[in-house]
Amino acid sequence: MFFVTLTFGANRQTAAQHMDGHKAWLKRGFDDGVFLVAGSLAPGEGDDGGGGIVAHGLSRTDLERRVAEDPFVAEGVVRPRIVELAPARADDRLAFLLS
Repeated sequence: MFFVTLTFGANRQTAAQHMDGHKAWLKRGFDDGVFLVAGSLAPGEGDDGGGGIVAHGLSRTDLERRVAEDPFVAEGVVRPRIVELAPARADDRLAFLLS
């Protein structure tokens, strides 16, 4: 399982022009069953805001490739950071993450 943070980068001001592509990229991640949760970072998290994603069911290399395809990443709107977590224990509702 992975946590992906997307903190605003040098081209933050161009976010609006890449928003449709970013939303389509997120939708593909959910449609593919790779993204479990996505949303905005809470105030004070990250540099000056951005977003976060919980992903699972793929290798780090595949996730890195997928993240690089996000128009926000490709255009420097955000800077990605991927953190891997090897779940050892989970609530029953999240037991699928342990396999």
